Amino acid sequence: MSNLKFVKIGDVFQVASGGTPSREKLEYYMGGKIPWVKTGDLKGKYTNYPEEHITEEALKNSSAKIFPKNTVLLAMYGATIGACSILPFEAATNQACGALLPTDKVDVDFLFYYLKSIKNDLISKGVGGAQPNISGGIIKQTLIPLLPLKEQKKIANILDAADTLRQNDKALIAKYDELTQALFLDMFGDPVSNPKGWEIDLLSEVADVIMGQSPKGDTYNIDGIGKPLLNGPTEFGVKYPIEKQWTTKPTKFCRKDDILFCVRGATAGKMNWADKEYCIGRGLAAIRSNGITSNDYIYLILERMYNIFQSTSNGSTFINISGDDLRKVKIPRTSESFQNQFAERIAVIEEQKAIAQKSLEKSEELFNSLLQKAFKGELV
Repeated sequence: MSNLKFVKIGDVFQVASGGTPSREKLEYYMGGKIPWVKTGDLKGKYTNYPEEHITEEALKNSSAKIFPKNTVLLAMYGATIGACSILPFEAATNQACGALLPTDKVDVDFLFYYLKSIKNDLISKGVGGAQPNISGGIIKQTLIPLLPLKEQKKIANILDAADTLRQNDKALIAKYDELTQALFLDMFGDPVSNPKGWEIDLLSEVADVIMGQSPKGDTYNIDGIGKPLLNGPTEFGVKYPIEKQWTTKPTKFCRKDDILFCVRGATAGKMNWADKEYCIGRGLAAIRSNGITSNDYIYLILERMYNIFQSTSNGSTFINISGDDLRKVKIPRTSESFQNQFAERIAVIEEQKAIAQKSLEKSEELFNSLLQKAFKGELV
């Protein structure tokens, strides 16, 4: 690492950010043809094509600006803080997106992977307490190794190959999930429209809902002391949580086999399974079947309702699903024998999915290992 030459990002890149045209002026959005990217679109290596567009007039009368293809975008604050993505098309962005414009000195893929490798460090530098903000100044002062372009491309190609392995594993898991959903719809129908006319129970009638409560910040530690603490999807794994922090004064608890349900922010509605007892913070709720309906069945119902949770909550720009909202979720009433029949049918799918999940764990471990070695001079 000592042989690597580090320079400030601001000395190599032009760093900028976007803006949000006034929402009060419909003419800034109606009929717009300029893609307008928000941090929620930074979900993979390449930026998702955004749903919203703005007009030329919006561009002239706001701080929004068009960034060229191969700009690397970085979420500076919010639920997705630290996420980064390569822009594969010209687009404008909102002010939460930092933009590192392309340069002939740094390979765009190399930059993307480097930012991924220092994500936690960037977040820790963010100012603003409970809502950290990675300012443009912080980005500019951040160091990046400046290697010959040939070496940069070689590192990026190795990481691309490792990333492809884990993306293939994720795609296979997604196919198994699609198969389970297809079988579910065939047997039970869509729980939202209820085409089979099932009688309806409220979630509160078939399960207990335990809303999380965050312990005081001074009780947190990363040394494994106390009860493992889950605050949200940052601790979620493929199926079970990944322990990252602990608390010596736990508040609310989930039990083994509870459904862990995100209630706040851009990931509201995301779920995991509890593989043991955890302390749960205010970003999560634990859902525990009371025996009338299986947890597996409840999980699949909630999974089908993800888009509804994303669009309807008592928060405005920040999604916040209350305990009352969750308890009022409608659960179609089906017989235990019918649910057991479904469980038997998906058992083979779940068995194959478990194999794929193990493969994903290994490919994730390989990718993360290579990612750390790449920027310490240990890969090429």
